[in-house]
Amino acid sequence: MPRSAVAIALPPAEFAAVSAQLEEAGYEPIEVKTADDLEALLNQRNDIGVAILDGEYDFDRTLEMYALLHDDDRNIPALMVVAARALDRMSLAGRARVNDEYFTRPYSAESLRWRVEAMIIRAEIPVNDSQGGIIETNTPDEPDADTRRGQIVIVFNPKGGVGKTTIAVNVASLLQIRKGQRVLLVDCDTVTGHVASSLGLENVRTVADAWTEDMNTGVVESFSEIAVPHQNGVSVLVMAESPLHTEILEPKRVAEAITSACLVYDWVIVDMHPDYGPLNQVIFERADKIIVPVTPDVPAIRAAVQFREVAVELDIRERLAMVVNRANSGVSVADMERTVGMPALAEVRSAGMIFVRAANEGRSAVERFPKEKVIDDIETLCERMLATRESGATKSGQGFLGIFSGGRNTNPSMRAS
Repeated sequence: MPRSAVAIALPPAEFAAVSAQLEEAGYEPIEVKTADDLEALLNQRNDIGVAILDGEYDFDRTLEMYALLHDDDRNIPALMVVAARALDRMSLAGRARVNDEYFTRPYSAESLRWRVEAMIIRAEIPVNDSQGGIIETNTPDEPDADTRRGQIVIVFNPKGGVGKTTIAVNVASLLQIRKGQRVLLVDCDTVTGHVASSLGLENVRTVADAWTEDMNTGVVESFSEIAVPHQNGVSVLVMAESPLHTEILEPKRVAEAITSACLVYDWVIVDMHPDYGPLNQVIFERADKIIVPVTPDVPAIRAAVQFREVAVELDIRERLAMVVNRANSGVSVADMERTVGMPALAEVRSAGMIFVRAANEGRSAVERFPKEKVIDDIETLCERMLATRESGATKSGQGFLGIFSGGRNTNPSMRAS
């Protein structure tokens, strides 16, 4: 199927790099330098799927262009590079749409390519065929697989240090960058959480901050409004910066807000503190899938066994699946499966320094080291998560484990003897 055209208002060097990526993917990049250029283009073409705008260097010009994208009957998504200080100005413009996205410099041209593709799919833009006719796509009013609510995926093990945050950050990033999914990454660890710092996000406004402000202003914000966009496209949400200021995070309200976020995002990935407190329990109940990272050592295995037993009592057992982290450390994955009592959904090889170096740069390893073998392991995990969604396996249906219970040998090259 022919692909849409993309209007690009970026500096020449960035335009060249982004254009090369888009052309490789089959899109037609078109440079626009002024609002008049964009208006003329929109009057001539009806296949503009996305406009990439530069709000950091010329924000006023960006607002003019943004208005053109939504004039009359148009509703063309915008992908805008903005400085952090400009985000408030954009919201004051009063035109922000749910299909618009933001990113900040520095960025990779490849990551922009994946975001453009995801945005065009979500917007369902009709494009020209080779004979000049229009290929119709489903309208938003027509039900299809993409209109289903998003999935809530918890990453949890009652033992710390097993790689929960590493897996959560990189799964979220790969789903967003490579799979064209819209992802909210939630740091629900109010004690030792470090999702934001791992992604180079400092002084993040938290849910606790926003809800405290709500008490004074009466303005209630959704999680999608509170979340901060990372340069890779993932929306990042932090519950609280300090465990001493969490009294406002009423568990039921948090769970309801996470559920509501599924109307905006394809995936809500929740990195949780290793405990069985009221907040975690109510989120367990809402989860579609619960990924249990387990490292090949006795304490981590024992903790996973404990969680399996607790999960039976909480009636969430069928949503659990183990991910063997540091899988090439000399312990048989088959033995781990038998001991823990869960099949391994995926296996992630040991690559500690890669994750550390990426975090030190404020990026996921998916962005920083896309060709490393460990990223292939993360992609395998994401593909199996997507498979459960496509199959319709949810908390009310077949369950997370049912899809894979017959396929224990998930990655033969990774199995230790």
